[in-house]
Amino acid sequence: MHRRTLLAIATGTLLLKVAPAAAAVRQPFTAAGFEAAQAAGLPILIEVFADWCPTCQAQKPHVAAVAADPRMREAVLFTIDFDSQKDALRQLRVRTQSTLIAFRGREERGRAVGITAPDAIRDLLLRAL
Repeated sequence: MHRRTLLAIATGTLLLKVAPAAAAVRQPFTAAGFEAAQAAGLPILIEVFADWCPTCQAQKPHVAAVAADPRMREAVLFTIDFDSQKDALRQLRVRTQSTLIAFRGREERGRAVGITAPDAIRDLLLRAL
């Protein structure tokens, strides 16, 4: 019995290391990371936020729910701080916080500002697939 338990633990640990991610990878936006994700043709989600923005706070759990969707396992979720990443805002032509953008590779597939309805956020971000 003890041997079976050890075998189950070892197998489970191995599967955790080999199994693909089940959710989008969240990371701070960098021009190099964005370019690499575009060149690879990956689904890309961009979340422009400000800590002081109540709309951004309302969006956050819905964006996280979409990122956790198994269909988004290859997606990259870039976050852009509206107050400190002005170069990224210019690069993506973003004028306000609470902006969400969906890309598939180099193709922009959707953009919205200030939406907080869970269905609208899901529909927008799933366009990246």
